[in-house]
Amino acid sequence: MEVRLAVPDDAEAIRAIYNHEVRTSTASFDLVERSAEDQAAWLAERSGAFSVLVAVDPAAAGDGADEGTGEVLGFASLSSYKERAAYRSTVEDSVYVDSDHRGRGVADRLLGDLLAVARTSGFHSVIARIGGGNEASIALHAKHGFVEVGVERQVGRKFGRWQDVTVMQVVFDEI
Repeated sequence: MEVRLAVPDDAEAIRAIYNHEVRTSTASFDLVERSAEDQAAWLAERSGAFSVLVAVDPAAAGDGADEGTGEVLGFASLSSYKERAAYRSTVEDSVYVDSDHRGRGVADRLLGDLLAVARTSGFHSVIARIGGGNEASIALHAKHGFVEVGVERQVGRKFGRWQDVTVMQVVFDEI
């Protein structure tokens, strides 16, 4: 497995992973799947400190493959936490893994590399907002030094049920 910056050719694989979560889980509170155009725009908006990382299986690229190829196993990104200027040193993370590749260390590697990007980009704090009691994501974030700072009760409605969001945070000066 390799982790690299996402390229435009990764948009469809990222969209497939994300839309699976939209349809089947509370990992995303989106209720409508992303279109190809939406996904291309989402990826194009991310650069620099807010870049998207992908974990890929380079062996799946085939012979003579160019850089930026290989099967995308998962992706991770940093997003602005809040728009107000005082929040600029804090970001929010997202990590998604293809359902066929879970339990193989993909999320662990992606989150570790994403935190390295956040730290080297000068961010002070990373927030994880984990929907629907996703225990695997809570455990993953705890492994990487995040601590629970609160639970937002019944803030989203998906699959006919109210959903909580667990808020976790890592502060780089504290790890």
